[in-house]
Amino acid sequence: MTLQMRIESAMRDAMRARDQRRTSTLRMAMAAAQNRRIELGRDLTDDDMIDVLGRQVKQRRESIEQFRAGGREEMARGEEAEAEILAEFLPEQLSEAELARLIEETVASTGASGPGDMGRVMGALMPRTRGRADGRLASELVRRRLGGD
Repeated sequence: MTLQMRIESAMRDAMRARDQRRTSTLRMAMAAAQNRRIELGRDLTDDDMIDVLGRQVKQRRESIEQFRAGGREEMARGEEAEAEILAEFLPEQLSEAELARLIEETVASTGASGPGDMGRVMGALMPRTRGRADGRLASELVRRRLGGD
């Protein structure tokens, strides 16, 4: 069963259970997937769906920060709940230690030696972590590793 089919099935189950938050969150994810399918002009692969879901989760996390900065804790909790629903369909996230190990391997394989090589390291690292690591955390760890504190 493809990831898209799993999400559609989960959405139908949420509709039957009258779980409005889950239904609307999955419906928005399916709409984003449909937009991506139209943009690409082909059916989406599981990797494409992971990218779509990853973007959706990232948007929620950014919204959470904005809501908290504005003192809107209730709105932030709603966004957190949506991010958790979407994260159920993403691959298991890498721990910080696992991500650090991948960064070390990538730095070694690219021959990076300083902050100027950050783009090269990130370019090689991100396909290996697709959907399994937060890009902001990866960027921070690479910057620290390359001495660009």
